[in-house]
Amino acid sequence: MTSGPAEAGLPARYVRLGVDVGDVRVGLARSDRDGLLATPVGTLERAAAAREVAVCAIEDEARVIMVGLPRTLAGQEGPAAAKARAFSAELVAALEAGGGEAEIRLVDERLTTVTAHQALHTSGRKGRRHRAVVDQVAAVMILQQALDLERSTGRRAGEAFEGTRHHAEPHSPGPGRTDQETDR
Repeated sequence: MTSGPAEAGLPARYVRLGVDVGDVRVGLARSDRDGLLATPVGTLERAAAAREVAVCAIEDEARVIMVGLPRTLAGQEGPAAAKARAFSAELVAALEAGGGEAEIRLVDERLTTVTAHQALHTSGRKGRRHRAVVDQVAAVMILQQALDLERSTGRRAGEAFEGTRHHAEPHSPGPGRTDQETDR
């Protein structure tokens, strides 16, 4: 008899989304149902991004949305982190308005945009052309990091955003615990 993903200590089978929130654009990525690989979906205009991410989550039946939470190198939250939290609140409202539900998790995304720019430069893409895709590359990096952590620890990455439904999963951390807190 073959064991299912949850029985084998692997993540449950469902789509996860990754989001990189910027002032002008928002990058969106999605995973396969097995939670192995993050792939880019697109770059969204900030003004309509929460609604578009909610639509994507509902259509793909995503159960978890990983939103990048930019922290300083010292681990503190600044204005960019406040914007990611505000976007998460918009996303909760957009999901509710669309009749959907997904758990929103805030995932530490230190240096993902810098790393995304470096990856694009290394691939030969010119600097001016980075803007069109850097947010979705950063979203892929945020989501892939979360997927890898989920697979290696058996727990969801990041912290649950207040006001979202938490889906039970066999190896999820207890209330108030995050993988980043146990790693400190």
